[in-house]
Amino acid sequence: MNRPGGDRRRPVGKNPPRERPRQEVVINGIAAGGEGVGRLQDGRAIFVHRTAPGERVLVQVVHERPRWARGRLIEVLEPSPDRREAPCPHYAECGGCTLEHLEYDAQLRTKSRIVADALARIGGIELDPPAVVPSPRQHRYRNRVSFALHRRGSGRVAAGFHALGDPDRIVPIDGSCLLPEESIGLVWDRLRANWGVDANRLPSGERLRLTLRSSAGGAVSLLIEGGYSQGKPEELVGLVEGLESVWHKPEARSATHVAGAPGLPEAWGEERFEVGGTAFLQVNREAAALLEEHVIATAGNVSGQHVIDAYCGIGLHARRLARLGAAVTGLELDGDAVRVADEAGTPGARYHQGRVEDLLEAALPGDLLILNPPRAGVDAAAIVPILNQPPQHIIYISCDPATLARDLKLLSSSFQLTSIRCFDLFPQTAHVETVVGLTRLATLPE
Repeated sequence: MNRPGGDRRRPVGKNPPRERPRQEVVINGIAAGGEGVGRLQDGRAIFVHRTAPGERVLVQVVHERPRWARGRLIEVLEPSPDRREAPCPHYAECGGCTLEHLEYDAQLRTKSRIVADALARIGGIELDPPAVVPSPRQHRYRNRVSFALHRRGSGRVAAGFHALGDPDRIVPIDGSCLLPEESIGLVWDRLRANWGVDANRLPSGERLRLTLRSSAGGAVSLLIEGGYSQGKPEELVGLVEGLESVWHKPEARSATHVAGAPGLPEAWGEERFEVGGTAFLQVNREAAALLEEHVIATAGNVSGQHVIDAYCGIGLHARRLARLGAAVTGLELDGDAVRVADEAGTPGARYHQGRVEDLLEAALPGDLLILNPPRAGVDAAAIVPILNQPPQHIIYISCDPATLARDLKLLSSSFQLTSIRCFDLFPQTAHVETVVGLTRLATLPE
């Protein structure tokens, strides 16, 4: 009999405040959040982390609603053949990963089913589970990692990831975590060793969010969100080997550069640029390269076409398509990202800063529209101009199957789905990136 998460000595998570009855449950699937799904004896669905399809498990209900419940895994009675010992030493309690107890092929199958289920259940689109392109790296793939820091008083500092099922508790994390690229793990350990008593070299405040980003050359920047005073960032840059830049973003204010280099040199495929502390890049550079090649292939021959790249970030797709002969209009809210895109000076590509829902109507019409929204999906105000001035093709790059399904349903009156492929940019978690190709219907409704 197996204990969950690769820890045979104790169950996962915080003990419940009172003892509740235990039930045996058969797990028949995995939900979008990474929890296994089964049925209680009364027929309600129950969601239980660290379980796998096909397993018979002993669970304890810790949260109840009339139609569903959440449970705590007590014991695996009949394990799935896809279960493995989690390789990360923090996995038993940490909420940073949710699928590391599954063999990697099983993780890919799980993500495929999550996407197909969301499209059917929310979007009314029935299709076979799509292919998921595996990540070249299963571990040490993230070039950007955010840690939570809580000051507990009397000089006590907790820094790491939120605990599984208990977001108020911080699981201490060191450089042995298997998510960050090696350079981030090294700098994180050095930062923890040098931030001083009560982390007094960091900005003041009870709670901070610390984001480390590594460049292709291994240089690391630190973005500190929250707090009040700047702390002693120059001392950190001097003490922490590999830390090249520090940025600070107090609550409700913009981020400012406070120490070290104002930008780090980055290499992304054939692109060379400097990136500041806040600009967005995909966290898995090797898997992102596979996704980007697929996007360019899906776009096809764009010579002479007008392409609109919405939520364009620093304009990686825009630059490549412009070099292939397209006239590209990039739309992006983040001013730092637009600055990086403009500095590239790519002929045929121009950029506008602002909300996509405010800029899209003026940018249309176009031959190809690329949508790469955040997890919340495309704002409803941006769907309206797409339907009013439909482009010939849309490439939608999604990081959330539920909002993708919602948006595809809204677009279905004018577009048909012509291709779908998923990419595993986030191994060991339930997150998945999906690229969908849409073509305008030959006859549009009145």
